[in-house]
Amino acid sequence: MPTDQLSTTFAALADPTRRAILARLVTGECSVTELAEPFDMTMPAVSKHLRVLERAGLIARGREAQWRPCRIEAGPLKEVADWAEPYRQIWQQRLDRLDNYLQELQQQEKPHGRKSRRK
Repeated sequence: MPTDQLSTTFAALADPTRRAILARLVTGECSVTELAEPFDMTMPAVSKHLRVLERAGLIARGREAQWRPCRIEAGPLKEVADWAEPYRQIWQQRLDRLDNYLQELQQQEKPHGRKSRRK
């Protein structure tokens, strides 16, 4: 059964190590060795994470002599952002309604923090 690109991207992003690798690559290209530095794992383990990110299209690896620079690829991340956008809009509307409600409550309070009594 073929997996769609969005599912592959989410699966790659599910791991905190892979998210940390992407966060590092936002600052620019770097080598596998540089990417591995902050992690307490073997180079083969880091390479496995990089393969998952590469298969998901989230990174690309180049070759310059002995240096194998990795760089982030933004395309799949845009697909995630596009997918999440309607949900962001829903939450933004809910937060706006909550803000309006809280402002109404504040306007109903007296200067000493008491609510006005209605008779």
